[in-house]
Amino acid sequence: MASHGAASSSSQAGAYAGRSRARFLIVFMLFLVTTVNYADRATISITGSAIQKAMHISPVEMGYIFSSFAWAYVIAQIPGGWLLDRFGTKRVYACSIFFWSILTAVEGFVAALPVGMAVTTLFVMRFFVGAAEAPAFPGNARLTATWFPTAERGTASAIFNSAQYFAAVLFSPIMGWLTHSYGWPSVFFAMGALGMLITVLWLKTIYAPRQHPMANDAEVRFIADNGAMIDLEDKQLAKERRAAQMHSKDTSTHGREVFAQLLKSRMMLGVFIAQYCITTLTYFFLTWFPIYLVQERHMSILKAGFVASIPAIAGFLGGVLGGVVSDRLMKHGFSTSTARKVPIVVGLLLSTCMIACNYVEAQWLVVGIMAAAFFGKGIGALGWAVVSDTAPKEASGLCAALFNTFGNTAGITTPIVIGYLVQGTGSFAAALVFVSANALIAIVCYLFVVGKIERFELKKSAA
Repeated sequence: MASHGAASSSSQAGAYAGRSRARFLIVFMLFLVTTVNYADRATISITGSAIQKAMHISPVEMGYIFSSFAWAYVIAQIPGGWLLDRFGTKRVYACSIFFWSILTAVEGFVAALPVGMAVTTLFVMRFFVGAAEAPAFPGNARLTATWFPTAERGTASAIFNSAQYFAAVLFSPIMGWLTHSYGWPSVFFAMGALGMLITVLWLKTIYAPRQHPMANDAEVRFIADNGAMIDLEDKQLAKERRAAQMHSKDTSTHGREVFAQLLKSRMMLGVFIAQYCITTLTYFFLTWFPIYLVQERHMSILKAGFVASIPAIAGFLGGVLGGVVSDRLMKHGFSTSTARKVPIVVGLLLSTCMIACNYVEAQWLVVGIMAAAFFGKGIGALGWAVVSDTAPKEASGLCAALFNTFGNTAGITTPIVIGYLVQGTGSFAAALVFVSANALIAIVCYLFVVGKIERFELKKSAA
């Protein structure tokens, strides 16, 4: 029996011998594009203090401006997921990158407007940037499910998800320097130009597995045999699936019934709520954290731009480590549930240490504690890997969009809640408690609500 197993394993290895590594280029592109994506989101936080000073904006007003991105981002998630399923990730994502880059560049011209009009225009422009970016993360999830075997999916998801930290590492100092040297509008002009260049690169490097010029048959067989849904991005098969759905009497895989089934699933609902809580941490670092350093810890904008990159480095390292540890656990025989939940719970527990910042004064100690919190949040940010493991095959784009809708609702609530807490109390102490409480709720969801992590199967309605 053992001999037969060894022979079978040897035969499989032979079938995959000499396989290409095109999927590594795919995950690199996801990392690169997501880095630019998050850098564009962070423009408003790095320039926030300068904008507040120039336009005399209160903390509550700033909270609403911070939230404007997420209003549209959340509203556009479901349409964005539908577009990905309908037209394919390559085309929809390319349009997304192009339009969010144009809109980011246009934000720089707001400085020329009268103050009252400038504040309203900035809110509106951030709103449209949010709408344009909506297909990005569901697109990441689709390409990860398309290109990566199950045992590599955690690492791949962690790599593109860790780009949010790398964006802060790379761009926070650059944007701080641009703001200090050339004024805050220069940040928006520079990021818009960069995004338009990335659009061209995306179109030249992203393909479905069977169509990719760098992927050979051995790699396609390897990823297909080990859990990748290689035909998810195939245009002809997608067209045939749509035709079959249109002529079918069974509509259970469409629209409202899909959402109803997903929301009635205890596993999926637990994952969705946990993502809301985890994203609360993300939006604290994306929006208020640089202002916290300037206003609460009395750093200059230039210094805050550089200092903000230190916790981001820790978050980046934690993000990659979480995915690697998760996949390593899976390869050593642990279940998908254990392999995903252990890093999530341990990482989020560590992230709650940020409360300790309320009890220390030294700037270096504050930065160190925030770095530890960001490191833990990075380890625990495996939600996209969980979605790749659980999304129904018939509606992966819609499921990812619903997941991202729940998550980024935190982009609406977090900046506003923190704005009221800061204005009402005169400090960030209550804000740090609020953010940490969300990490604890996410832990409770994964430990007591989600249950076994497995592929969700849509139920078919009676004809």
